[in-house]
Amino acid sequence: MQKVTGIGGLFFRADDPKATSAWYAEHLGISEVPVTYEADAWQQQAGPTVFAPFAADTEYFGNAAKSWMLNLRVDDLDAMVSQLRAAGIDVEVDAKRYPNGRFARLTDPEGNPIELWQPMAADDAE
Repeated sequence: MQKVTGIGGLFFRADDPKATSAWYAEHLGISEVPVTYEADAWQQQAGPTVFAPFAADTEYFGNAAKSWMLNLRVDDLDAMVSQLRAAGIDVEVDAKRYPNGRFARLTDPEGNPIELWQPMAADDAE
């Protein structure tokens, strides 16, 4: 059986696509879509990716009007949170440390939920 090899893109509607794209580039380091085929698109590091449909009435995403949530892996959650807060972005850090790592929540300028995830390093496992 053929299988997909990864996520090739995430496409979503925005009231201001240009400003939203620039926000992701400035604050999260996700390159804007290249304007030519010769330019490189954003490259992500290899790592775990969770693909999980949730119940239609889940409260996990926060805003019930949003049908998706973006989860982004980070190497250093504390440093990323500090960077975002320094830019005036509200970030809520989950104080609990889970078996699979640490998490924080924020929204983009369009109100879309974003979860930051610092996976637990192998040497952090108990």
